[in-house]
Amino acid sequence: MDAEGTEVKVKRVSSRKRTRESLRTHLTPASKRGGGGGGGGGGDTWSQQCPQNWRLSSIMADIQAAEFCSDSEDLFGDYDSILEDSSLLAKLDDAEQTERQRDVRPSAADQPNFTSLRPQKDVVCEDVLTASILDGLGDEAFEDLPPSQRQFQEQVYENVKRSRLDGDKTSTPVRDADRTAEAGTVIKMEDKTKRPARRSVADQLKRTMVCNAASPSSVSRTVVLKEAVVTEEISVAMQAMETVSAETTDLGPFFGLPSRVKDLMYKLRGITSLYDWQQTCLNLDCVQQRKNLIYSLPTSGGKTLVAEILVLRELLCRKKDCLFILPYISLVQEKVRGLASFGLELDFMVEEYAGSKGKFPPVKRRNQTSLYIATIEKAHSLVNSLIETSRIDNLGLVVVDELHMLGDGSRGAVIEMTLAKVLYMSKTTQIVGMSATLGNIRDLQTFLKAENYTNDFRPVQLKEYVKLKDTIYEVDPKEEECFRFSRLLNFKYSSSMQKIDPDHIIALVTEVIPTHSCLVFCPTKKNCENVAGMICRYLKEDFLQHRRDEKDVLLRELKDSGNGSVCPVLRRTVPYGLAYHHSGLTSEERKLVEEAYSNGVLCLLTCTSTLAAGINLPARRVILRSPYVATDFLKRSQYKQMVGRAGRAGIDTEGESVLILQDKDRDMAKSLVCAPMENCYSNLMHDDGKGLLSLLLSLIGLNITTSLDQIREFLCGTLLHVQQTQLCVEQSLWEVVQRCVGLLKDKDLITVTSDSHGQTLQVTKLGKATYKGSVDLTCSDLLYNDLSKGLDGLLLNSCLHLVYLVTPYDMISQCNPDWMLFFRQFTLLSAAEQKMSAAVGVPESFVARKAAGQTVKKSMNMEVVRRMYLALVLFTLLKETNLWIVADKFQLSRGFVQSLLSSSSAFCSCVLHFTEELEEFWPFKALLTELTRRLSYCVKAELIPLMEVAGVMESRAKQLYNAGYKTPTHLANADPAVLSKTIENLYKKQADQIVASAKMLLNEKAAALQEEVDELLMVPVDLPAPSRTQLLT
Repeated sequence: MDAEGTEVKVKRVSSRKRTRESLRTHLTPASKRGGGGGGGGGGDTWSQQCPQNWRLSSIMADIQAAEFCSDSEDLFGDYDSILEDSSLLAKLDDAEQTERQRDVRPSAADQPNFTSLRPQKDVVCEDVLTASILDGLGDEAFEDLPPSQRQFQEQVYENVKRSRLDGDKTSTPVRDADRTAEAGTVIKMEDKTKRPARRSVADQLKRTMVCNAASPSSVSRTVVLKEAVVTEEISVAMQAMETVSAETTDLGPFFGLPSRVKDLMYKLRGITSLYDWQQTCLNLDCVQQRKNLIYSLPTSGGKTLVAEILVLRELLCRKKDCLFILPYISLVQEKVRGLASFGLELDFMVEEYAGSKGKFPPVKRRNQTSLYIATIEKAHSLVNSLIETSRIDNLGLVVVDELHMLGDGSRGAVIEMTLAKVLYMSKTTQIVGMSATLGNIRDLQTFLKAENYTNDFRPVQLKEYVKLKDTIYEVDPKEEECFRFSRLLNFKYSSSMQKIDPDHIIALVTEVIPTHSCLVFCPTKKNCENVAGMICRYLKEDFLQHRRDEKDVLLRELKDSGNGSVCPVLRRTVPYGLAYHHSGLTSEERKLVEEAYSNGVLCLLTCTSTLAAGINLPARRVILRSPYVATDFLKRSQYKQMVGRAGRAGIDTEGESVLILQDKDRDMAKSLVCAPMENCYSNLMHDDGKGLLSLLLSLIGLNITTSLDQIREFLCGTLLHVQQTQLCVEQSLWEVVQRCVGLLKDKDLITVTSDSHGQTLQVTKLGKATYKGSVDLTCSDLLYNDLSKGLDGLLLNSCLHLVYLVTPYDMISQCNPDWMLFFRQFTLLSAAEQKMSAAVGVPESFVARKAAGQTVKKSMNMEVVRRMYLALVLFTLLKETNLWIVADKFQLSRGFVQSLLSSSSAFCSCVLHFTEELEEFWPFKALLTELTRRLSYCVKAELIPLMEVAGVMESRAKQLYNAGYKTPTHLANADPAVLSKTIENLYKKQADQIVASAKMLLNEKAAALQEEVDELLMVPVDLPAPSRTQLLT
């Protein structure tokens, strides 16, 4: 349209569709980008403005939800256009007026009335203004518009086409009144007001935009945003896929993961970038090709993050399940809490396998992948169940933390069994092991067919010292004596202080606390408590004022966790910012102490060596009170684990460890701090080959091997085979295997049949129950006999009999009954309960005689007596649900009672699986299912649902219940910010984890129910087809 030299072009730009140029600038490789302007073109400007990991969602997150405008509202505020420029519509108005004046001018004199603007019947007169503008839009399709807007545009175009076909009509739609005028009716001046005024192009354009904005969308804004994010991530992924091999699945720029994962790492962990070694490790060829890997670094080097990225890559990119194996229940629970948020955001399940938790086989999910986080023992049972159900190939990755624990007794044997089965049964499952530096790492590489990556990186420099008398020496392996003089201790000791603290622990700790944190490792539990009390005695009053309010809250929480009772040692030490940490604490006390130390409320912990192997609690200075654990001299691996806690990444610039020595230990300490790392050896032969017996039984039971030749083939893939020259000295490995098969046969766990093809090995019902229940082979027949006797006269009006049957055999040796207490509690039992006790072999007369100090002539099975005593402790605990009261009644440490409860719940779960395989024990299935649940939590019934949520202990469950959060559903729908304000001393981060864990728990339960529904509604694949005759009839 030309008018007075002014040209107006209208171009429609869709907000839902990027131009090709914008796509080219951020998705196309630099070499293929076009556009003028050379090096300073728009493409370069875009690349400078946008980071490499560009994400649509990062932009969309800041866009406010659109508000609809009514017809009466001005869409653009004070401006006439979305460009905040009044010139466009003004130009349209001017151009329209000019065109009108030019068309009207010839007939204005002759036709003073408004009908002169109407064309005559014979004359074809298009509205040049409107048509030319629509022509300017061209025949371009509106495929990128929402349905509602597309329909509006199609209506406008239909009207335009209709007007062009009928020459007697204008191109602008008119109403019925205009059609009357066309028929010859003269429009009077008074009728003019009844006709709506013709809209200007500016008004029409503006009205169109308002209608478009106000039209409802058939798709929700959330869905649109999600689609946009996914589209963007796929675009990035397609680029990445061009540069990687067809075997490698790569979904994005963050080590093969979508940039969404990188955002979550920052949001949930505060991680902005990876260490150089982590990037190198993740980019190794063996990692890209999914080969097995062992990587070794010092403690606190950031090993776990690499494993988590590999896990996420397997879950999200390859859509395979993963297994993460950790050594302790506390670590499993911590990891479940930490990864639950990732699971919710990235749509995968996080399942806990620890203690009595875990389903065998796991729920089979069609639309989601699962991350199983398990202890060593539960991981073995999980792998067995996957092999049995032919689902082991669904397991894409197995991660083993503390892989060097392969050399740690019976638990090491279980790790070896688990990994050997995975290697043998699945050629597609990748194994990644995190290990301390080992002297014979090549043996482990051969066993796992793995590459090895080693680095000595530490985020914080560690300086190691030893103290002899009042002199500090720095550890230096280059020195002939291994020690180099550093300084003298500068602390004045009185004679009384010197007697109480001859090792100068007070001098060493007061150099760092309360400004910095400190860990003091002690050889025994009792020594932990004594050292904490001794330090408090000589600290200044200033320590009492440091974070006083928070320490008061901690004491209140400790009191709540003990139902009104507080440990007298903690009551005295916590006000000074000190506490002790060992297995004598309840799990809730340990958790409170750990959280307080992590948050800086406590500045010093006296602890045993188990803390070093458990949860990560770093410190500025680590002090080793003695080079002994109980009466055993420290191993180098233990020493390295303890001193590795020194130095907190992001807080300290350096960390330091001090080993306190006596003169007699000087020579042994040299080898401790300067010798090379120890070797790791297979433990399948440990304890008279107990591990090898268990392995052979499960291999035969799972039908992995059914002959001696197949057993030989399988054992070639074990660490024991790699190290047989060192470990099988007296007998060859083959001779050992034959002896073990004979033992299994003698115990009636397997049968051996011979035919022309050789010997065939098969598992018996008892053997199958033994390996599926993870029951120790040495007590499987004992358990069977106890359960059989129990069926004869099972006491059902009390749970005492059931509790006795699930009291762990391995705890009996730790029990030394107090006979007077035993008799006192025995007399409180009902007549039926006393009769049941006599039936198992502990009559009242025996307990009374022992309590009176009389000699008992009749020989008694003392293991049964001790087991009954422990069962009485558990029975009282289930009734009282107060651990402190029960510990006091039986004069036991609360830590021991806690340990007994945890072991019993785990063993109860094992016995349940044992009885499920034996038809004669069918009554136990329902009974033990409920007992397992009660032993797992041991709280009032209304708190159990809350305690199913990872990270919620009894005292926290009480707080939540009293605040109105009575179920996991309440927690899953809670606002973390409100929750942290409502519940005393609940930090925002903890609230986030609790809410995420509750959501994950509900998702897991809902998914399990949905799987059951799908299974019920699915048409069976083996449904018999109708015969031909039936079809004809």
